[in-house]
Amino acid sequence: MLPLETLEQKIGYTFKNRKLLQRAVTHRSFGAENNERLEFLGDSVLNCVIGQALFLRDAHFNEGSLSRVRANLVCQDALAEIANRIVLSDHLRLGEGEMKTGGAHRPSIQSDAMEAIFGAIMTESGFDAAKAVILRLYEPVLSQLTPERMGKDSKTQLQEFLQAHHIGLPEYSVIDIRGAAHDQTFECECGIKKLSIAVRGVGKNRRTAEQVAAKRALELAIEYFDKKRGHQHD
Repeated sequence: MLPLETLEQKIGYTFKNRKLLQRAVTHRSFGAENNERLEFLGDSVLNCVIGQALFLRDAHFNEGSLSRVRANLVCQDALAEIANRIVLSDHLRLGEGEMKTGGAHRPSIQSDAMEAIFGAIMTESGFDAAKAVILRLYEPVLSQLTPERMGKDSKTQLQEFLQAHHIGLPEYSVIDIRGAAHDQTFECECGIKKLSIAVRGVGKNRRTAEQVAAKRALELAIEYFDKKRGHQHD
């Protein structure tokens, strides 16, 4: 386990009370003094900071768009991505069982610890300090947000497209899960019976795999109706 000073350098914040940071990186499997309460606080701070950042970014987007993008940015996957970038796994304190099964690389444990770190900073130095760290860590993601990327995700687009054509909701199912618990790959199928569409997507979690499948299904659904319109004009 690397020293906490190294982690402080990565997040750009030095704790006056380092025990707070130690608690933030301590999983419940390690002991009673763990990060669950700090995680609760950090989750609230994160939602507020990212919500404000998106609100200030572009006045064009309505509440629905802002909510969708915020949900994508504060979800487990996004937090685990940041955790991987700063190699948070080198600093996590886990029980022996979790350590042996690769818990340090498990997205749920990593994302919880990231939120706990935000909560620890909030506890020690207040909202503005936590906000500064969150925005610094999220800068690579926020800087890439274009009006197009702030739009609807593939599953939402597909659902709305099908509803507009009076077709029922697509069906999603998990086809296969491969790999060890800490490094799984999901394969999911998106099916639209009425259009005879059944396509698969692969991702590091179920949500990502479903989004990949939905994107492909939407392309095929659009193609289907384009051809149908073409035949009608012939």
